[in-house]
Amino acid sequence: MRILVVDDDPFICRLLVRQLKTLGCEQVTDFNRALAAVEHLERDPGGIDLIFCDLQMPEMDGIEFIRHLVRLGYAGSLVLISGEDERILQSAERLAREHKLRVPGALFKPVSSAQLQQLLEQAAPCASAPQAAEARRYDAEELAHAIGVGELVNHYQPKIDFASGQCSGVEALVRWQHPRDGLVYPDRFIAQAEEAGLIDALMCEVLRNALRDARHWRKQGLELQMAVNVSMDNLQGLDFPDLVERAALDSGVPLSSLVLEVTESHLMKNRQAALDILTRLRLKRIHLSIDDFGTGHSSLVQLRDIPFNELKIDRSFVHGAWRDASLSTILNASLEMARKLGMKAVAEGIEDRADWDYLRQAGCDVAQGWFIARAMPAEQLPAWLQDWERRRAELITPICDG
Repeated sequence: MRILVVDDDPFICRLLVRQLKTLGCEQVTDFNRALAAVEHLERDPGGIDLIFCDLQMPEMDGIEFIRHLVRLGYAGSLVLISGEDERILQSAERLAREHKLRVPGALFKPVSSAQLQQLLEQAAPCASAPQAAEARRYDAEELAHAIGVGELVNHYQPKIDFASGQCSGVEALVRWQHPRDGLVYPDRFIAQAEEAGLIDALMCEVLRNALRDARHWRKQGLELQMAVNVSMDNLQGLDFPDLVERAALDSGVPLSSLVLEVTESHLMKNRQAALDILTRLRLKRIHLSIDDFGTGHSSLVQLRDIPFNELKIDRSFVHGAWRDASLSTILNASLEMARKLGMKAVAEGIEDRADWDYLRQAGCDVAQGWFIARAMPAEQLPAWLQDWERRRAELITPICDG
């Protein structure tokens, strides 16, 4: 990899260069001035695969440097280095990711060779990967056709009970089986569905497919809770609870096994209607989950006013909380609040064994994430459940308080 080191301290620059070369990196360029580094990148924006940049520098700090990388369309990886407060470094790291820069990690000074080695391994695939083609935008007419002809399919991600290790349910995640583009993920079409007034038709299709698959599993002896996502745009028609009830009754799936995960991507258009609808859903014994808690518009006001019985903690507060004091504080406060409100707590974003062990020790109720399984087609779930049984025993060893 072609590496650039930017730090106003000449000693730190020399040390990093020496460490990188010891690790086998031969093409390393260093600058004591961020402005000189920017001028170098302007001459050859594609000539650098990985940048190590100090956050606190005179003349141009690391935040200003990030702005220049965005302006230049820098496509390599960026590692921020600092001796500043941990939360400042985390904020800078999040800012870089918000700008769609590749950030394999951040480092505190002094930097060890082991840390450098780990980040080099994480950055290497990004440096050599081909640039992804620009995502195609789908128009409303094409999406409406897809809904009408049944091109939308559900994949299902398991939800695991921390105490028993058993699969307690699944979340239905919509995909578009496009005839030309293959499997298209929801980030490519959900916003378009909301803008074009197609979100109700889309949600009904997802619900119908979810209930059909749930009925099929029940015939096989698999009684799982089925979680379906709804947006605030779905909660405008006062007949929505009756629509959901009819669909569940027609499928033979008990209303008590249905969970509606409410995602508030924008503020409620009609607060009274939403409260009316959500309260009636609970009266029908349908479970309500506040999704992505802690982000967007999901807030304490919703917990106060709406009879949710499940709190789903956003992945941004879950993964890595065991090593991050700020995340740990927010996560534990959310778990304690859920307990006191009599709500089930679900942690999404469990990506490794450390996440699993920490959340289980913290007393979370339900786990969801790639460490358990990625979302899969309905027909793959029974086989996955058999494989999960082989993993389950090692994950539910008794928790030791000492």
